[in-house]
Amino acid sequence: VQLQASGGGLVQAGGSLRLSCATSGTIVSITRMGWYRQGSGKQRELVAVISTGGNTNYADSVKGRFTISRDNAKNTVYLQMNSLKPEDTAVYYCHAAVARLTGLGDYWGQGTLVTVSS
Repeated sequence: VQLQASGGGLVQAGGSLRLSCATSGTIVSITRMGWYRQGSGKQRELVAVISTGGNTNYADSVKGRFTISRDNAKNTVYLQMNSLKPEDTAVYYCHAAVARLTGLGDYWGQGTLVTVSS
């Protein structure tokens, strides 16, 4: 199973970016998908998660600005980030809880850097 993230980059404060993460491999199903981030010198933190049925949960710091969504047919999760702030600067990692024939597992993407300038 591989997760390929894309969409990061440099943006000015107040701008928008959309991250994508596609999951590939031999998959029975994907339950939870989500985005986490790790700023310089900080621990990795939850940004947003979404269940198979579309239930979502967000970190307080991004509520009202970020929107997570998924395309189950494409095994892809998205993160629309609006009104970006310099404190959103971080490496963003996608995550998927995947059911395979051999059992359940947690998989991570390689990370994509988001830099927000003031």
